[in-house]
Amino acid sequence: MGTVTLGVSIAVPEPYGSLLQERRAGFGDPAAYGIPTHVTLLPPTEAEASDLPAIETHLSQIATAGRPFPMRLSGTGTFRPLSPVVYVQVVEGASACSWLQKRVREASGPLVRDLQFPYHPHVTVAHGIAEEAMDRAYEELSSYEAAWTCGSFALYEQGTDGVWRKINEFPFGAGGGAPAVPAQGGSSMGQPSLRP
Repeated sequence: MGTVTLGVSIAVPEPYGSLLQERRAGFGDPAAYGIPTHVTLLPPTEAEASDLPAIETHLSQIATAGRPFPMRLSGTGTFRPLSPVVYVQVVEGASACSWLQKRVREASGPLVRDLQFPYHPHVTVAHGIAEEAMDRAYEELSSYEAAWTCGSFALYEQGTDGVWRKINEFPFGAGGGAPAVPAQGGSSMGQPSLRP
């Protein structure tokens, strides 16, 4: 079956997702239209295609133990000079994102991996482009604001064309829609709620 390149992320919903994707393209980032606007929970990771059912079961269990939480973006930040990235900041929901990404990569699961940099939830709006364009992205989106209730995360696969496509979405809680309280006992015992 071979290997696949996977990622797990929280999609930035409409109308915010398309707007930030358009802005990213406008700054000259050639990857803009191949990457849905998102907050990363698992960066690009190689996996065996045969492991996909186990991976989806793992992610489903994490989502079922979780609950919807508020997300808010505000202003910009950058990882320069360490990494050529300008991003919109996650100012509410960051602790829930951190909790989720740890569960996705936990040692007992099928997506174990180390990170190149410490986890910092963000929405990339420019990556690896000219410094002047990075500066423009940083300035022009400095007053950007968006807010929504995060109700799910998703598994994506990168195609041979470099485009990321959603494989499956994992809604929080057993009932979807309305906020769900994590189950008492069992595998979720001792886990914090997804409230920031």
